[in-house]
Amino acid sequence: MTTGNELIHRFEQYASPKLAENWDNPGLQLGNPDKTIKRVMTTLDVRPEVVREAVEQDVDFIFAHHPVMFHPAKKLDTRMPQNEMYVQLLSHGITVYAAHTNLDTANGGMNDWLASQLRLTNTERLIDSGLDPVSRKKVGMGRIGTLNGSMNAREFAQYCMRIFGVKGLRWLAASSDMDKPIHRVAVLGGAGQDFWHVAVDKGADAYVTGDVTYHFAHDMVANHLTVIDPGHHIEAICESQLAELFGKWKKENNWDFEIIQNRINTDPFNFMLNNEGEN
Repeated sequence: MTTGNELIHRFEQYASPKLAENWDNPGLQLGNPDKTIKRVMTTLDVRPEVVREAVEQDVDFIFAHHPVMFHPAKKLDTRMPQNEMYVQLLSHGITVYAAHTNLDTANGGMNDWLASQLRLTNTERLIDSGLDPVSRKKVGMGRIGTLNGSMNAREFAQYCMRIFGVKGLRWLAASSDMDKPIHRVAVLGGAGQDFWHVAVDKGADAYVTGDVTYHFAHDMVANHLTVIDPGHHIEAICESQLAELFGKWKKENNWDFEIIQNRINTDPFNFMLNNEGEN
C-alpha cells in the first residue's frame, strides 16, 4: 500500500518546493494525500477534459506541472467549468499535486529534458538560482549548450518544429541574421522572455522559449538574437519524463500503484496558415 504522501516526499527530495518562485503555487492543490494511491496520472495541465479522462481511467492521484490554483476561487459557482472540475475531483476522491517552477529549476528537471530534446551538448545553467536545499548542488532555470551541427535561422526553426512535434511556431531573426550560423542555443521552458538578455550575455545565437510578446520580440531582434517560440505546450514532455521517473522510484521502493500518462492534448492554440503567399 502506497500513499500519496510517500510519492510526494520522494519527489520533494528531487525538486524541493523551496526552489519555486515566490509568485508560484506548487505542492498539494486539492484532495487528501494520506490516502492510498492505486493509479497515478502525469499531466502538464489539469483541465476539465483531463479530469474527465482521469475519472474514466480510475485515477486517484494527478501529478501535474502547472498548478490548478494560481488564483483562489472567490465563488464556487459550478456553472463555471473550472469550478465544476473541482467538484469532479473531490467527488471522485482524486488528489492533485503540482510541481511548477521548482521542477523548472531542479537539476534533472524540465529544462534538462528540453535541452536533451534539442540534443544540446556541454549544457550549463542559463540562470543561477543558488543551492538545492537537499543536495546542496547549484541549480537554476534554463539551459544553454552547443547545437549538434550548424544551421541558419530558418533551418533551426524547422529543426525545432520537427523536434518538438508542433504544427507551427513563431520565429524571430533580423534580416541581417538569417544566414548567421547558429551554434550556441539557450532554452527555457514556459514563458522565458524576461531572461532573453541573459541568453545574449552568455553568447547564445538562438533562444528557445514560449509566450514571447510583441515589444520583447523587437528588443530581441534588435540585439541579433534568433528566437524560436514553439509555444508553452512543449512542456508536455513532462508527462513521459515524470512517468519514467516515477517508474524508477516505484521499483526502488516496491510501490504498488500504476502510472499512466495524460492522453489529452491541452494546447489551446491551433494554427491557420496563409496559403496565398508569404507575408
